[in-house]
Amino acid sequence: MSTFQVLPALPPFWKGVIFVLLFCLLVYMLLLFGFVLLENWLLYSRRSQEMGETPADRGWQYEELFLATSGGKSCGWWIPLEGARGAVLFSHGSGRNISHYLRDAALYRACGFSVMLYDYGGYGKSEGKPSERRCYEDGEAFYRYLIEQIGLSPEKIVLAGASLGSGIAVKLASEQKPGALILEAAFTSFPDALQEGHRAGKFFLPRLLARNRFPSRQRLQSVRCPVLIVHSREDDTIPFAQGEHLYAAAQEPKVFLEIRGSHGGGKFSSGESYSRPLCTFLETHVQ
Repeated sequence: MSTFQVLPALPPFWKGVIFVLLFCLLVYMLLLFGFVLLENWLLYSRRSQEMGETPADRGWQYEELFLATSGGKSCGWWIPLEGARGAVLFSHGSGRNISHYLRDAALYRACGFSVMLYDYGGYGKSEGKPSERRCYEDGEAFYRYLIEQIGLSPEKIVLAGASLGSGIAVKLASEQKPGALILEAAFTSFPDALQEGHRAGKFFLPRLLARNRFPSRQRLQSVRCPVLIVHSREDDTIPFAQGEHLYAAAQEPKVFLEIRGSHGGGKFSSGESYSRPLCTFLETHVQ
């Protein structure tokens, strides 16, 4: 006689429950796998290669540049201002390309600064594909150009980053000694932005699985220059609290500027309540 006892068959109800649970687990695992595969597409899919307005359309002199990176040449616009007090290296967000950020350039020019705009790999006229590593390389290439070719000293360079670009600006500032750092609608990290800014993000475990990190809050603790953090409570893409967390992580001197309006558009809808403090910050800290 067999010494093994045969387990009683499960009732149909519990068989159905187990089947549903296993099916849900399978679907969830497939969704996680899909997130891993499509992460770069989710982050960079809104990029544009079609060029629109140029600085010449605004009557500005400019030079179009193509700088080498490991992933191909990256395109940028050097927009000098006569009698400038310094230059702003502007790292833009994940959507569009530099031809759509001339309104941003105009704000810095109004404060007395030349502007360097540049595109990441796969954006505008830049070759290759975007990635976290490539974004860093692009920012570093144009920063070096300002130092080595334009002849600016680091304290005359302001690193400014909006949304995705904030992660690039923070990394540069943590490794260099710029005159100031400006972060607009910035996230503490890309996984934080995905998990806290989007309902679906909570289900994809981005803090564990995301390959794009951009750990700005961690790096900001190493930045040793004046910092301006700009955020809107109405930002429905990156929660206002992430701007507050970045401010808490930053070293003095630092300024937090609360504006109104949407993600990416708040600076324009806020008008002088944004532009005046911006110029005041730059006049105070970039001599």
